[in-house]
Amino acid sequence: MNVINSWEEVPLFDSEEAEASFWAENRPSLRLMEAAVAGPTESVESVTITLRIDPRMLAKIKRLARSRYLNYQSMIKQWLSERLERELRER
Repeated sequence: MNVINSWEEVPLFDSEEAEASFWAENRPSLRLMEAAVAGPTESVESVTITLRIDPRMLAKIKRLARSRYLNYQSMIKQWLSERLERELRER
């Protein structure tokens, strides 16, 4: 079985059958999989900030995140990222 060390080594597939055939003979490296799970927002260049939020609002955010099976901090970062992209597009 071949080990894939970079996502650039994965071709674009014409069909699900072609993709299944590729993955039957190849597997991603552990390092590559760990990087994929962490995601681009979890990079080493993250900065910790302090943000004061009303406790009732935070409780609602946590409930909503839990219902979506997400970490509430990750969900807040996702919301901020989406809003930033929208604001930049509207300029």
